[in-house]
Amino acid sequence: MKLSTFEIEGQERIGIVSSDAIIDLAQAAPSLPRDMIGLIAAWPSLKSELHGLADSAPHFRIRDVRLKAPVPRPQKILAIGLNYADHIAESGQEKPERQIWFSKLPNAVNGPFDPIQMPKASSAIDYEAEFVAIIGKRCRHVAKADAPSVIFGYAAGNDVSVRDWQFHTQQWILGKSFDTHAPFGPWIVTPDEVGDPHTLGIRCFINGEKRQDSNTKNLVFNVFDQIALLSEAMTLMPGDVIFTGTPGGVGFAAKPPNFLKSGDIVRVEIDRIGALEARMVLEP
Repeated sequence: MKLSTFEIEGQERIGIVSSDAIIDLAQAAPSLPRDMIGLIAAWPSLKSELHGLADSAPHFRIRDVRLKAPVPRPQKILAIGLNYADHIAESGQEKPERQIWFSKLPNAVNGPFDPIQMPKASSAIDYEAEFVAIIGKRCRHVAKADAPSVIFGYAAGNDVSVRDWQFHTQQWILGKSFDTHAPFGPWIVTPDEVGDPHTLGIRCFINGEKRQDSNTKNLVFNVFDQIALLSEAMTLMPGDVIFTGTPGGVGFAAKPPNFLKSGDIVRVEIDRIGALEARMVLEP
């Protein structure tokens, strides 16, 4: 099942994606939660009802709504660095012995097709195609073998990075948290539709030119490793968002660096998930 958050006539709603259309849950089942985190939290008791609604007549065509980030206001956005061998090599780093984590703050959340801002503070803006996992239940101390049971679903993401700010200090949070710099979506795909999450092609195109091309099988620390470690440190909550790392081919590693420019079109594709596509625009 594919679940989306969308906006129509100024109202934010959630729905089931059916081909090129959306079943609006506010109309199909008014008693259901009206936001994605509420739906995720109640999923165990609502799952069968949602599957029953999947064959309902859709209410809107996707082209007639604005798709938003499927979790517009997550409590946490966690992201791992240096997690594909080719990206580690191009960064001039050694393979990390431990997972390297940072946060992207909620102000960075952006819709899958919304413009991405080129901030006034920097021109060193970079792309990072990423596979994204969405937590499905409150959990702590999750064993790696049990990690699949706490994942609600998956999405595509772009860990947009302001490289000079990122490398001003050893703490990356500022360079990773500019406004609009955490687009993800275009919806959440539930695990039953994805299958093995470590067999998915992942690609990034800039103005139609392929810059990144890899597969989630190449993750150094896979998604389940990541959840096991994170849950040792903190309670993970429904709707928490995990960016699982980017493969090689990012702009700063090119010689000379090949950063994004205003007007560039950035597209991220992941097999069995879907695609994001956004234009780079100057910060208002």
